[in-house]
Amino acid sequence: MSDEKTVIAQLINSRQSIRAFTQQAASMQDVEELLALASRAPSGTNIQPWKVYVVTGRKKQEIEEAVQAKVNEIYQHPELKAQYQPAFQYYPQQWFEPYLSRRRANGWGLYQLLKIEKHEKEKMHAHLLRNFQFFGAPVGIFFTAHENLHASSKMAISMFMQTFMLAAKAYGLDTCPQAAWNDYHQVILPLLGAKPHEQLICGMALGYADTEQCINDYYTPRIPPQDFAVFLD
Repeated sequence: MSDEKTVIAQLINSRQSIRAFTQQAASMQDVEELLALASRAPSGTNIQPWKVYVVTGRKKQEIEEAVQAKVNEIYQHPELKAQYQPAFQYYPQQWFEPYLSRRRANGWGLYQLLKIEKHEKEKMHAHLLRNFQFFGAPVGIFFTAHENLHASSKMAISMFMQTFMLAAKAYGLDTCPQAAWNDYHQVILPLLGAKPHEQLICGMALGYADTEQCINDYYTPRIPPQDFAVFLD
């Protein structure tokens, strides 16, 4: 394997969703450089639909506290959950195989590492809240797009995010893409100063992985190409 292939393979294989970060600050110059690199991601007809909000310090804390207040309220009053839904359907309303089994395996794999049993609702809730603290990362990122761009913006932002995450690994930084924030777009977007037409596509935590936390040992499995690829000649 050539040096270039080795470097790219290492970056791809080393990227994982980090769920525990240190408080080491990330350089804003690095973040700007990463955003510039990510902007080279493919975008159909070059519309470049992404809008990116980088939050740190007080603004990050304000958003975290506002969303956690809603999550805690829902924990006490589950019927309120219907008021907080994503602006677009991110996941299917009804899971089915083989995706259901993969999703369950992922969730219970994490809970096993954290020693959380099925009946321990309070521990599950505490783990859920970690999402809305960016897992302790010093930088939070929100990706939005114009609501009328529909699927085109979501595809482009997905590629933008992947490019950003791989470039971040090259800078020694770690990430976790977070769809969990989407349910609370009505809370988040006004705090960001977003325009009425903006749609929250995803959030992301950015920082340095806390290697002493066992949750970061979780490396999700992947099915081999022969299970999903069809080669036709």
